[in-house]
Amino acid sequence: MQDGCVIVTGGTYGLGREITLCLARKGWQVLAFGLEAKQISSIAENAIPTLTKEVQAEGLDVTLLDADVTDQSDVDRVVATALQAYGRIHAVVNNAAIGPLGTVLDTDPDIWDRIIAVNLRGPFLMARAVVPLMREQGGGAIVNIGSGAGWGKPDMAAYATSKGGLFAMSAALALDHFRDGVRVNTVVPGGGGIVGGMSVGRVGGDAANLNPNAPGSVAGRVIDGFDLGNAVNYLISPDGETVSGSVIDVGCFAHQGSSSPLNKPV
Repeated sequence: MQDGCVIVTGGTYGLGREITLCLARKGWQVLAFGLEAKQISSIAENAIPTLTKEVQAEGLDVTLLDADVTDQSDVDRVVATALQAYGRIHAVVNNAAIGPLGTVLDTDPDIWDRIIAVNLRGPFLMARAVVPLMREQGGGAIVNIGSGAGWGKPDMAAYATSKGGLFAMSAALALDHFRDGVRVNTVVPGGGGIVGGMSVGRVGGDAANLNPNAPGSVAGRVIDGFDLGNAVNYLISPDGETVSGSVIDVGCFAHQGSSSPLNKPV
């Protein structure tokens, strides 16, 4: 792989953890970070000790940090640690997100602000920190983890708004930094039934409560973070060097705004 590391936000638990492991197993140097404290509508917490044991057992080159993607000083610390440890930042995967359910009528303004902070301010701060570095080194890659909710879904007013904004941010970044060699793409997990800190948190903390009738993927199963990691790996690798401003759907497109007959609520 190319020199330099891949930073994965929200990369210590759930889908992010699997993206981290996938990329590290493919030979990337990875710095993953997330919050060890439990967040609203998620079961993710205290993930670093277990993940540390796993990466050490496999001999993977992974650095793990407890940091908040919405905090400028934490983002600065993450970037400084990455540069000190690896010398260069090749890519950023903006995976950190929270997604409490609710309409505009039953979403508390403070919760709305926190969702927007994690899901939009976080990718903004990361891009603002790394794009100058990537421009100076001749290029790099940013992959944002989106959601079909970005095209609108019921009972997800704040989350859908944040993910719709992320689609727009990705496109704007891709256009603004095309000549800098910084490619920006979005990967969307889809198909329903996905096991992750957010999805399980939404159903009371028990994965058995996830929709058993979710279409899953064309592979005949629900997707996981390793499927996302494979798509991310392509986009940040030399094989994806001409791809920017694109959205890759990993899962069932019927849940990403399609008019397919499979498009049923999950």
